[in-house]
Amino acid sequence: MRLTLYTDYSLRVLIYLGIKEDRFATISEIASRYDISRNHIMKVVYGLAQGEYIRTVRGKKGGMYLQRAPESINIGTLIRRTEQDLTLVECFAPDNRCTITHGCELKRILGEALQAFFAELDRYTLADLLTTEDELRQLLGLSGAPVQWGEPRLARRG
Repeated sequence: MRLTLYTDYSLRVLIYLGIKEDRFATISEIASRYDISRNHIMKVVYGLAQGEYIRTVRGKKGGMYLQRAPESINIGTLIRRTEQDLTLVECFAPDNRCTITHGCELKRILGEALQAFFAELDRYTLADLLTTEDELRQLLGLSGAPVQWGEPRLARRG
């Protein structure tokens, strides 16, 4: 199984926002730090905002920030939301035309494996991805104090 770039970039954006010092991040900033296309990040940001993972603010002093604490962002749920096609093999598809489906155990076995995959991912949150925050901040060239998640970010914007 392979996750799409959309899911990969979604996780990266959330990690970036999770370790970002106390100010808004921009699409251009994130694209530059990860050396990825600005257009890809724009699509990801739109999806994350639609899913209420992040909040975006338009304007000259705008940007984006996590809408909720990292502890409340479940990795399994996020990946289910960002992966559009979990059809591992043809027999998972609604238009399955495989002639051996009814006598084959592959669908059941892969279905169980997929369930186990998501059961494992469901054990983790964005906070678990931020446990090496200092190293991540250094790798991404960020400075400043780590984010504190007790109060709303907008209230702390300076």
